Amino acid sequence: MIRLFTFLGFLLFCGTVVFGQFHPSEIGTSLKFKEVIDKVSRYYVDETDAEALTETAIVSLLEELDPHSTYIPADELQAAQTAINGSFVGVGIRFQIMKDTLNVVATISGGPAEKLGILPGDKIVVVDGENIAGIGLKNSDVRDKLMGELGSKVKVEVQRKRAKKNLVFNITRDKIPVYSVDSRYMINDRVGYIKLNSFSRTTVYEVREAIRSLKRQGMEDLIFDLQGNGGGLLDAAHKLADEFLSDEKLIVYSEGKAQPRNNLRAGIRGNFEKGKLIILTDEYSASASEILSGAVQDWDRGVVVGRRTFGKGLVQRPMGLSDGSEIRLTIARYYTPTGRFIQKPYEDVDSYRKDISERYLNGEFVHADSIKMPDSLKFKTLIKNRTVFGGGGIMPDIFVPLDTTGVSDYFSELIRGGFLNTFSYEYTNDKRKSLLKKYPTFDDFNKNFNCDEPFMDLFFKYVAKEDSTLKMNEEEYKMSEEFIKLRLKAYLARNLWDTNEFYQVYNASNEILQRAIDLLQNNEYDKIDLDN
Repeated sequence: MIRLFTFLGFLLFCGTVVFGQFHPSEIGTSLKFKEVIDKVSRYYVDETDAEALTETAIVSLLEELDPHSTYIPADELQAAQTAINGSFVGVGIRFQIMKDTLNVVATISGGPAEKLGILPGDKIVVVDGENIAGIGLKNSDVRDKLMGELGSKVKVEVQRKRAKKNLVFNITRDKIPVYSVDSRYMINDRVGYIKLNSFSRTTVYEVREAIRSLKRQGMEDLIFDLQGNGGGLLDAAHKLADEFLSDEKLIVYSEGKAQPRNNLRAGIRGNFEKGKLIILTDEYSASASEILSGAVQDWDRGVVVGRRTFGKGLVQRPMGLSDGSEIRLTIARYYTPTGRFIQKPYEDVDSYRKDISERYLNGEFVHADSIKMPDSLKFKTLIKNRTVFGGGGIMPDIFVPLDTTGVSDYFSELIRGGFLNTFSYEYTNDKRKSLLKKYPTFDDFNKNFNCDEPFMDLFFKYVAKEDSTLKMNEEEYKMSEEFIKLRLKAYLARNLWDTNEFYQVYNASNEILQRAIDLLQNNEYDKIDLDN
């Protein structure tokens, strides 16, 4: 109970609440917390920081409630809202810190950095007169220095290959879009693919544009990839599901102590209400991803392929505090159209946090029959009466085991050390013009570029130079050769073009996507009893 007192006292301590807003017992709680703070500040053996203690108390309070009620300090709020808002204010670069230097990987199309002529491969070494190279720069430091108020200016000095001196740019910060659609392309003449990384304020618009574009290219069937998508806005999930579901079908409903049941239904004519639909999920697909995949599954609209999703069925509401900070408080539980509550148990916080690793150790990622679901969690779909499950995520219709056949210790060391990424970046910057001359389009590159022996020799020399302790293991390299080469090629594609092209290369190793493609090509999809 002390942690509950802490939070109510914090509101009073900050002078943001009038006593009349509280029940008399809550006033006593608030006074008690102020008493504690006063006594700690006056008598504790060492100097204390009352504000820091209060922040710690808020975090502790919310942790007592559930795993998803959180506190965000004022100085972290802008970064936390970036994915949800679909934009941020900054200079418009995609960067990477390599060898303690800020490297520009790409500029955002139409952004202020691109307009001024900053190029991929440039190294930003000075910001507003302060040297930032060789000082242990972190990603958070970059955000602090380059993000800011709309219309404000930042002066940067850039080292450019073959330039005799640093180039100086005065950049006016602007709104920079953060796209939730990572990739969209045609897999073949009739199957389109869309990969979504989050559910933000711009998601529905982005997906509509992607669907329309793919339809113009002949798309009849759609594979919608939610792997790794941790969710976002409930409203975005509702409206996106409406793109696939017809009439006034129930998409999701929520209920809470202070919130009566709220039904969210389809209501518009969606852009893909007809046609074969496959949703891809894995253990990191959560929240809004589960709302979408659950609604599609419950209405027998499409097939869910992959692995059991994360299991988050709690709704948070952002609530601003007087100092500019924010709490995101769980206010309701949400349910799929069949009434499934897919939140996994969270009474034991440690077990909750270890759930994904426990699934792996229990063999769930490899064997579907490792997942034990009681009959009480069985539900029936609304059109075809198929069996689906609640409690602990969305169970896919088609299970795809995790493919570990190409994973070796040597491959893991290369990934952890970042060597595949950093080599590809440096190789691209050294040979960008010649590569684009030889492969003027991505299709040329994808069809004709190979990680041949001379290329791989350069890679191995680079690794040996960067880390003399990492020895080449011939046997393990042979085991992982296909994965290593594919990743190198995908990183090159991203550096030469963008994330869309990265996935067009990398998806050759995406076992869940490949199973979905087989499902369509082998006519297995047609044998599943769906409402199409």
